[in-house]
Order: sequence, then C-alpha cells, then structure tokens
Amino acid sequence: MARKPQQQRSKATVDAIIQAGFICVAERGIVATTTRHIADTAGIGVGSLYEYFKDKEAVFDAMNQRMVEEVVAMLQTLAPQITRLPIGEAVKLILSHFGDFLQRNDQRYLKCSRQAMNIDIKDYVGPISRLLMEIVMQHVMHHPEHMRLRHIPAMSYIFINGGIFSVVRHLSDPNPPISYEELTQGLADMVSHYVAQELLLTAPAPR
Repeated sequence: MARKPQQQRSKATVDAIIQAGFICVAERGIVATTTRHIADTAGIGVGSLYEYFKDKEAVFDAMNQRMVEEVVAMLQTLAPQITRLPIGEAVKLILSHFGDFLQRNDQRYLKCSRQAMNIDIKDYVGPISRLLMEIVMQHVMHHPEHMRLRHIPAMSYIFINGGIFSVVRHLSDPNPPISYEELTQGLADMVSHYVAQELLLTAPAPR
C-alpha cells in the first residue's frame, strides 16, 4: 500500500477501493480488471487510488487480506461451539457458514475465490487453514478420546484443504452434480467415518 490511511475519510476511501476491487474482479476477472475500472467503480479518480495502492496487484493483495480477515473472524466466533460438537456436526457447521460467506453480496467473494483458484490460492487458504488446524487441536482437547487418533496433523491438513477446495469448486459450478447440502454431508461423513474407524482400531484391549 502506497500510503497507510490515518484519517477516517482515508480509511473510507481505502475500503471503497477494496470493495470496488471485489466488484470488478467478480464482473471482469483478475486479468481484465484495471485500476481505472476499480477507481470508476469506487467513485474516485485513478490518482486518488494511486495515493493508497501502487498498482492493481496491491489492491488484489488488500482484497485477499480482507477476505481472509473476515473468514478468520467468522471461524473465531464459531470456535467455542465447534470444539464442543461431535466431529461430524462440527464439520457441517463450518461448511455451512463458509458456504453462506461465499454466497454473500451476489457471490462476490465466491467469484473472486474462483479467480484465485486459477492464479494462486495459497495466500487465501494459508491463514484459514492454519486457524482450522488450531481449532482441530482445541476440538481434540475437548474430546480426549480423540487423542488416540493417529496422524492427526497430516489427516487434518488433508481434510481441511481438501474441504476448502471442494466447497469453492462446488459453489463455482453453475450446474453442480450434487447439492451443497449433499457435499456438506459427504465431507462430514468422511471425517466422521475416519474418526470412528481410528477409535475402533486404537481401542484398548479388553481385560
């Protein structure tokens, strides 16, 4: 960012630019979006945009940070509830809220996420994935029997990142072969079955 906003008016301008970036990318795609498009949508001159962002990539970076911050805030709010639910219900709660998040504002975030999948999604997924890993460990602490699960970090990584990509891919498909509810239930069942099988395999031998 070329200049960090200090005054309320400056912060409002930066926010308008970021929101305009989401609108433009959702409508035009990342490659076709220009700083002129963003400035026009924000209702400001291009010169005003350059006071805060050196180029359109800097706007995209700010959009990325904004999206990640909102997802992280959502998950942090849900964390106390997630950690106390059975694992399958916890997965469904997370996916339900994540799906609702991507559908907001005429699917603005969803369309931008779809663009990110074609460019470089790691910056979007990394902080969210790390927070979900922390929530998994909190969940384990609230369910001591899950300490018996083998390979918790590896399997958590696979389920979390696979789930995120599955949700974005599904919601990006105009004619998905299954409903979002079926996807959510399937992912929840996959995790639940894995946990149940692991608990069965690692159960203490009867005395």
